[in-house]
Amino acid sequence: MARYIALIDGKAGAYGVVFPDLPGCTAMGKTMDDALANATEALRDWVEVTEESGAKVPRPRALEALRRDPEVRSALASGAGIATVPLVRETGKPVKANLSIDSGVLAAIDEEAERRNLTRSSFVELLARTMLPKVA
Repeated sequence: MARYIALIDGKAGAYGVVFPDLPGCTAMGKTMDDALANATEALRDWVEVTEESGAKVPRPRALEALRRDPEVRSALASGAGIATVPLVRETGKPVKANLSIDSGVLAAIDEEAERRNLTRSSFVELLARTMLPKVA
């Protein structure tokens, strides 16, 4: 899974995310968590639109290379933070996965899934979607 470096800046109630490797790919949110969640969607959508237009999607640069970029260096000096955002592509095709999970944890998953009126699979997917975007 590709991970792109993003810059996040702003203040409480208004955060913005930009991807130095992907011109025009931006996201916003009231909280940093919201902005990063929106960035995951923006990244996926940007890549899909770019590929559909026949253009090539740039590969993510290494953090060291980005830190040498004058625009990135300036943003960081102005207080921007760095986050990694995974490119999560939705295929619409469910697949079976065999996972080994502690029996007590599995019981808690099943209980919470039932409480939320979800299947075990949909609950685990919801957890994964929540946890994938991580701040670097």
